[in-house]
Amino acid sequence: MKRKARRRRRRWLALGGTAAAAGLVAGVLVASGAFDHALKELTLPLSHEDVIRQQAAEKDVDAALIAAVIYSESKFVDQTSSAGARGLMQITPEAAEFIAKQSDATSFELDDLGDPEINIRYGTFLLHELLERYDGDEAAALAAYNAGPGNADKWGGADLTVSEIPFPETRAYVEEVLEKRETYRDKYARELGY
Repeated sequence: MKRKARRRRRRWLALGGTAAAAGLVAGVLVASGAFDHALKELTLPLSHEDVIRQQAAEKDVDAALIAAVIYSESKFVDQTSSAGARGLMQITPEAAEFIAKQSDATSFELDDLGDPEINIRYGTFLLHELLERYDGDEAAALAAYNAGPGNADKWGGADLTVSEIPFPETRAYVEEVLEKRETYRDKYARELGY
């Protein structure tokens, strides 16, 4: 009987020691900010912030808006959609060809869209063009980015409000980008150059 009690006591002591060590490690991670950083990266990823900052400055587009578009389009994971859109900012081959011509690209191939720097450069070029086209109206520019300029023009162009977007998917996309832009500005102010 005494032997069982000793074994049980040893198990409880070992379990208590393990729990205390785990608590100590968790406390160190929380205190150092590593836990917050890891959680932020899981729930609101950000990468290529140097390219985002550079393109934001070069093309006069809000860095947090670029990050929010990337989040909404790809969650910062390079991919190709069923429609053939490529990369972090989901650039279609047609849009890429247009951008290459407009930006005087000297040697562009569609596979270049898999390069995050080129993809962000092209996506930011497109965002800039759409913001110019719609007199800075972010709702119209984002609706055009998602559903095409023809649709955004039909829905009201530069006077378009989010609530007037008739496609539920596009309305949800614009709402998400605008919400995430604020979150990126708040959570990643230093990384995005604010």
